[in-house]
Amino acid sequence: MGRNLRIVHVFTVPLSLILLRGQVRFMRDRGHEIIVVTAPGPELDAFGEREGVRVQGIEMSRRISPIDDLRSLAKLVAFLHEVRPDVVHAHTPKGGLLGTTAAALARIPARIYHMRGLPLSTARGAQRPLLAAAERTSCGLATHVLCVSASLREEAVARRLVRPVTARVLGRGSGNGVDCDGRFDPDSVDAEAVRKLRESIGVGGAPLVGFVGRLVRDKGVIELADAWARVRERVPDAHLVIAGRFEDRDAVPSEVRARLASDERVHMIGFVDDPATLYAAMDVLAFPSHREGFPNAPAEAASMRVPVVGARAVGSVDAIVDGVTGTLVPVGDAPALAVAIERYLTDRDLAAAHGRAGRERMQRDFRSQRVWEALAAFYETLPTRSGRPTDGAPVTDSSQSSHHGGSRV
Repeated sequence: MGRNLRIVHVFTVPLSLILLRGQVRFMRDRGHEIIVVTAPGPELDAFGEREGVRVQGIEMSRRISPIDDLRSLAKLVAFLHEVRPDVVHAHTPKGGLLGTTAAALARIPARIYHMRGLPLSTARGAQRPLLAAAERTSCGLATHVLCVSASLREEAVARRLVRPVTARVLGRGSGNGVDCDGRFDPDSVDAEAVRKLRESIGVGGAPLVGFVGRLVRDKGVIELADAWARVRERVPDAHLVIAGRFEDRDAVPSEVRARLASDERVHMIGFVDDPATLYAAMDVLAFPSHREGFPNAPAEAASMRVPVVGARAVGSVDAIVDGVTGTLVPVGDAPALAVAIERYLTDRDLAAAHGRAGRERMQRDFRSQRVWEALAAFYETLPTRSGRPTDGAPVTDSSQSSHHGGSRV
């Protein structure tokens, strides 16, 4: 490895730091100095202690607020002048905008915008042009744009948010990889814990459909409810477990929430910090999201040998290989979603085969260590403040390849 780098990561809120779990410690152990900046909070401090890196709290908001945003920007620029990093690595739409703008003003030589999804693709009204302008600004100020999936890169280029030469996908994609040999190893999950979980939610040995994610329209919760109404009639002993919280932004209609809450075979268990045991309890994961970058839940479930039924949306098509690791259905198509779910509940051989293929693919292409190594190799090609590039390994880059719905197993 060449010279060590000082790298500043920028997010708006500490909750997003789950996207760096394990990664910053890996980079620190390679000799890089890592500093993580978000809005202040106990989660930020806990992250710094757990990962062994410096953290800095700067007030930032996820919502657009011109006066507050200017204050945040000024503080961020001052901080960058103070620490003089080689690299600013900015994430999420708002963090990307503040981070790349501050880095450009502070004349940081390497400015990375990590594109993890495009909220504008499903935004409505005046919000869409505002989000598009923010994305174009972040991409324009960045020296490099990393996209977490090939389909996301194609979407961003097609919308003219970023120049093709600037945007790339490292390896096969994925934001932080999957801990296939640790948290999401099905062979290390305690069978007794799985049995107790099923008993605690009242399903026993019945077929179990699962959903893990934010409970908003964009995640396809309306279609999930409609599909479940069909599945519960066709598979009379099946149950549905939903892990996540309802949110006010992009809210699910109250009628849909009430319908799910009143169904004795639907189990709402709230946010689950470590869902490995829940995946192990499932027979199939339903993931009808309308848009993604590279979704965590389908990747984690696949690593746990769980077949996935997903919508054929940006990002999801990179995590699910149709007919190999799961099934893709049209976005918004509740009847097709129901048919695919029912197929896995009634054909256990197919479910097992797709589950095995999913784990093999995750281990081969999306293992955390592999994703982190590709990012480390990329970092080591970047210029330092002295202007000299480090002597890193060549970067594995799939940005020039066309996307055809994911590599096949």
